[in-house]
Amino acid sequence: MHALVGENGAGKTTLMRMLFGLDRPTEGTVVLDDAPVALASPADAAARGIGMVHQEFKLVDELTALENLVLGREPMRRGRIDWAAAREQARELARESGAGLDWDRPVAELPVEARQRLEILRLLHRRADVLILDEPTAVLGPAQVDDLLELLRGLRDRGRTIVFISHKLREVLQLADTVSVLRGGRLVETLPAAAADRDTLVTLMVGERPPVVSLAHQRAAAPAHSPAPALAAQSLGLVDRDGRRRLDDVDLTVRPGEIVGLAGVAGNGQDELVETLVGLRRPTSGTVAIDGRDVTARSVAGRRRAGLGFIPADRRGEGLAIDSSVADNAIAGLHRSDRVARGGWLKPGARERVAQAIVDAYQVRCASLKLAAGRLSGGNQQRLIMGRELAREPRLLIVSQPTRGVDVKGAAYIHGQLLALRERGVGVLLISEELDELAALSDRVVVIAGGRIAGEVAGPAPDLNAVGALMTAAPSGLKEAA
Repeated sequence: MHALVGENGAGKTTLMRMLFGLDRPTEGTVVLDDAPVALASPADAAARGIGMVHQEFKLVDELTALENLVLGREPMRRGRIDWAAAREQARELARESGAGLDWDRPVAELPVEARQRLEILRLLHRRADVLILDEPTAVLGPAQVDDLLELLRGLRDRGRTIVFISHKLREVLQLADTVSVLRGGRLVETLPAAAADRDTLVTLMVGERPPVVSLAHQRAAAPAHSPAPALAAQSLGLVDRDGRRRLDDVDLTVRPGEIVGLAGVAGNGQDELVETLVGLRRPTSGTVAIDGRDVTARSVAGRRRAGLGFIPADRRGEGLAIDSSVADNAIAGLHRSDRVARGGWLKPGARERVAQAIVDAYQVRCASLKLAAGRLSGGNQQRLIMGRELAREPRLLIVSQPTRGVDVKGAAYIHGQLLALRERGVGVLLISEELDELAALSDRVVVIAGGRIAGEVAGPAPDLNAVGALMTAAPSGLKEAA
């Protein structure tokens, strides 16, 4: 089990893409089983027993888990797919790995942890001996991470070689046998995980120890009262098309100059609450107000005009137009303002100036404003989204999983930006599966379970044991509407 760590943009994914045949090295050699190989394509790598699970899953949502498992390697009988044989192969893989699935369920309906397992089982079905995993735990909650780590340890113990990229150094030290550190496209050091600790790895990654964000330092307390909350959600209810009650009588308030953390076991209504607050879903009951204005009936654009900023968990799918340029993504939402447009037409010079100012202010590393946003590293994509949203000077910022897939130094930078917003009087609703992150940043933590608010724990530095107790004591899961 070999971990690869480094800052965003250090070259980790590029290196793994070369080992999987997606990119060709311009110099140097890849050695497999003591022999040099030239990997012409992913198919070539797969034929040699190398498989890769990407950060963005490569599954077909409309097909079932079983259909995805055998896709491209379907067992055939008399010119037709032998589904009985396919199902037996799936059962055998599940027995071997200890990772079962609902094989008849469409991938679009599978939770994210099941999709992660399916990607790994696809590699095993293709008889991969070397598994490359790019940020395998980035989209998983704590319980799902534990399940995945157990699966990976079992595969290692049964003889597979696993190479994985991760920014979560605690998991690296728990899981890896060996750790390699990249910085600026170069290998800095390879060392046994047993001989490493977090501080050592951070120093190797960034060349210095990054600042530690803590609320222990002196700062002004969040205002106890203000003329209007930044966010006031009252008696919110949401029933989906299938009659399932996703939210039930949710009350939530965020005051100006306050960071409120939202915690909960995955699948307990966090996503639905965020979508309802930003206007992607219309509540079936209750109201939403931003900066004192009722926005319940307003669209996403209307809520943004009322002072909402939003940093989604899925930066590539929801936060960016990945095929559009850095410049176009930077000004998105500002494109109708006088700053960059006149008479309905963009002013090219102004567009470039505003975009460059955002890139400079938020330290987005990019070769050119014309570069497609999808070509940026994960951390730089996150900085670009944050810069765009904060350039609008919101009164309320809803930020979900802000440091997912972001390196240690980038996470410290993002934490600093959120604290600076708080000091400027902006209300922040922070949704995170990282309880340490919630404890470091939140004035209080609200816990959601089963689509209801289970309680809250005051801060600063809220007691994580109390948070965990609320997360697990309340009934989890969402229920059928009455």
